Amino acid sequence: MSKFVLVTDSSADLSEEMAQAIRVPVLPLRFTIQGQTYRNYPDNREMDPALFYDMLRAGELATTAALNPNDFEEELEPYLKDGKDILILAFSSGLSTTFNSSRLAVEELQEKYPQRKIYTVDTLCASMGQGLLVWLAAQKRDAGASIEEVRDWVEENKLHLCHQFTVSDLHFLKRGGRISATTAVVGSMLQIKPVLHVDDEGHLINIGKARGRNASLKALVDKMEKTVTEEGKKTVFISHGDCLKDAELVADMVRERFGTEDIHINYVGPVIGAHSGPGTLALFYLGTVR
Repeated sequence: MSKFVLVTDSSADLSEEMAQAIRVPVLPLRFTIQGQTYRNYPDNREMDPALFYDMLRAGELATTAALNPNDFEEELEPYLKDGKDILILAFSSGLSTTFNSSRLAVEELQEKYPQRKIYTVDTLCASMGQGLLVWLAAQKRDAGASIEEVRDWVEENKLHLCHQFTVSDLHFLKRGGRISATTAVVGSMLQIKPVLHVDDEGHLINIGKARGRNASLKALVDKMEKTVTEEGKKTVFISHGDCLKDAELVADMVRERFGTEDIHINYVGPVIGAHSGPGTLALFYLGTVR
């Protein structure tokens, strides 16, 4: 068994089964809806994502909160007391202060446990893009790589973790300042769907548009065709804002085009879904460039 623990946060959108399969503890971020705050656990014990998206469709607004340094310290200290080293793979600093909180926690814990190795990496990833990076890092760990080797592999490969996604309702991106109000209104009238990605700084960037939902889903796979590596064709993650049929349609396109067998589908959790809205569909894989 490895002497170090890989840790991530719930923005990775790993299911409980996936997190258990790779033995990675997941720290839950928080979201607030209808005046009540919930934690975004991988097993959705505090709120079912389908219910969350129904609430958004009904016009409810949700807000989200990053992890704070204390959250990290409480979760990590038992591993350190047990003589384990720790590698944290954190949500993109371009979208959240979670990585910064992990950095502050590491500084505190390193003083208390100077004999332990404690590292944190800003993945510059989000949703199951972060999840796929964690998944691949766990495979390296299980193949016998040291904590430094896994950390360095993540640093070298995180900008090859491609995030292509589209949304169904432009008004959620408008509220988050991702697109202008005019673009949202005109786009909605014309059934124009944006195609976006996460850039090298970990921000959401609009890279194109498609007329209609099916065209936008195909555009994600077209973009993958231009950038995917041979290694990237082996394992693909897809996350969705309560639109499983669309996720399965994209999975079928990926299988047909690239022969991919290892495809994992899960919800875009409430913490990211609050900003992207119902109908978000995201495709993640290793590629040449983001």
